[in-house]
Amino acid sequence: MKRNAAVIAYDIVEDSRRRQVHRCLKAWGLASQYSLFECQLSMREAEELFLQLTALIDLQTDSLMLTWMDTQRSPRMVTAVKHTNNFQAPLWYEG
Repeated sequence: MKRNAAVIAYDIVEDSRRRQVHRCLKAWGLASQYSLFECQLSMREAEELFLQLTALIDLQTDSLMLTWMDTQRSPRMVTAVKHTNNFQAPLWYEG
């Protein structure tokens, strides 16, 4: 079964639903940073996971997103911090 790199992000309005979604993703063994989860999923696994998650959220108020990562490109830094008179402005880099 071929797995691809993906990122799952969510914005859940209600705390109890947010906890349920977080627990569901943790049960899948996915690495997280608050409401952003990094994972390796097959298409079938992604479909099953989304069925489970959509049963937990309110489709009118909550947001859920899965995006597949491009495995042909190497990871690179997109922003850096530049200090200018106590203001931190992002710098964008083109690869």
